[in-house]
Amino acid sequence: MTGAPILLGFVTLQRGAELILAKHNTKRLLAEGAIEAAPAHYSIIVALHTTWLLGLWTLAFDEYVRIGWLLAFVVLQLLRIWVIATLRGRWTTRIIVAPGATLVRRGPYRFFAHPNYLVVAGEIAVLPLALGLAWYALAFSLANATVLAIRIRAENAALRMSSHPSS
Repeated sequence: MTGAPILLGFVTLQRGAELILAKHNTKRLLAEGAIEAAPAHYSIIVALHTTWLLGLWTLAFDEYVRIGWLLAFVVLQLLRIWVIATLRGRWTTRIIVAPGATLVRRGPYRFFAHPNYLVVAGEIAVLPLALGLAWYALAFSLANATVLAIRIRAENAALRMSSHPSS
């Protein structure tokens, strides 16, 4: 065995668990009066991530794992845990804002406005590199950058509106 199925299995299970957590948090936040902002592009994000992971299963199933890139991926996973732990019940995969809620300014949010997106961008590049697919890393990094430009602009607008609802 090359190690790729174990790594891809881990990522697949992780993404599934995160979707369950995100759905739970989203449902609770909406029930508490939060609102979803800019939902139109969410299906594009889901399609991008699903295609990325399915493509890795298809193209890299028999590839050897490059240890240096695997270590970089492990660091990204630790950062991912830090982000989710910092946001706790506010972490979702959608843009959910609670009017009047204060922005989180602790954990990785002390250093970056959108640390989760930095982690995701890193993962989209690093996992294919760990599996020897540099061209795949580049192609999906470019696609992800395009989607993230839309996403970050929408999220920033929603956060501005929630902190200044009369604007």
